[in-house]
Amino acid sequence: MALQDVEQRYPVKLNQYCKKLTEHSNAAKKMYLPDEKELETCGLSDDGLGEIAQMPVPKFIRRYTDRAVLLCTDKCFVHCRFCFRKRQWRSDALPMNLSDEELNAVCNWLDLNHEVTDILLSGGDIMTLPDERIIEIASRIRASGNVSSVRICSRAPAVDPERITDHIAEKLADIEGLWFVTHFNHPDELTPEAHEACRKLIRHGIPVLDQTVLLAGINDDPETLKTLFKTLVSWRVKPHYLFHVDPIEGVAHFATGVQKGLDILKDFQLSLSSLATPAFAIDLPCGGGKLILTAAEKNDKGEWFSPVHKRFIRHPLT
Repeated sequence: MALQDVEQRYPVKLNQYCKKLTEHSNAAKKMYLPDEKELETCGLSDDGLGEIAQMPVPKFIRRYTDRAVLLCTDKCFVHCRFCFRKRQWRSDALPMNLSDEELNAVCNWLDLNHEVTDILLSGGDIMTLPDERIIEIASRIRASGNVSSVRICSRAPAVDPERITDHIAEKLADIEGLWFVTHFNHPDELTPEAHEACRKLIRHGIPVLDQTVLLAGINDDPETLKTLFKTLVSWRVKPHYLFHVDPIEGVAHFATGVQKGLDILKDFQLSLSSLATPAFAIDLPCGGGKLILTAAEKNDKGEWFSPVHKRFIRHPLT
């Protein structure tokens, strides 16, 4: 009965590709299948990052001076149980596919606000839309105001790699300043099909970044993450962010605590190159923004801790 209650509040969506992953991967099961712990809200909000309050026009989140997020759809290939926009899964949630009127309003707003230069196209997952619509949205946003870079944010390479075709990669590559930001959390997601999806994007000249969420009981140990990040680098995918779980209703059981992430970063200092090491970050509640956390330690004498020599050393110019 408890799992039925979970599915009623947070519906399951699982495609055949991810269903196959869950058949041999415990990590995939925990990421894609419901858990009774999702009903433990811990007093959290379903919009803990305060996104709704930071929309100057519908479906457009502006938190920082120079960048913003456009929610292009509420659809995803699968429902990741740690998602920070689980509010969009509810049956009473308003449809989120971006309309022509809403796209026009965003472009008009950008034309009047030239300080915004970087736009993230998110959702849901924009790659669930038809090719023509994706290209239309990305092209119009890139041509608006003073926008110089556009980021396609999508789990497609990890959860539906066949969606990345040579056709869409070729069309996206024609858009100047376009980056592709994907999302792998565990080495079990690094399948030959996922590799080929990333290869198609890179082969067409699109730079690819990865963001990962630190998930309790799934990837919260250095060896798992090192395998993940080293493999991604070998694919020419740059590990960009390692995120702590967001303060959202229904996901608290995935949280590791910040110290766990800092301990992992300390391990990375001696065992992972800068190319393979992402920035560790938390997003503050109420739209407080992103904070980058580091493992650097400084004592009251102004000395820095050396991971090589295991002692504090003074830097004469700091």
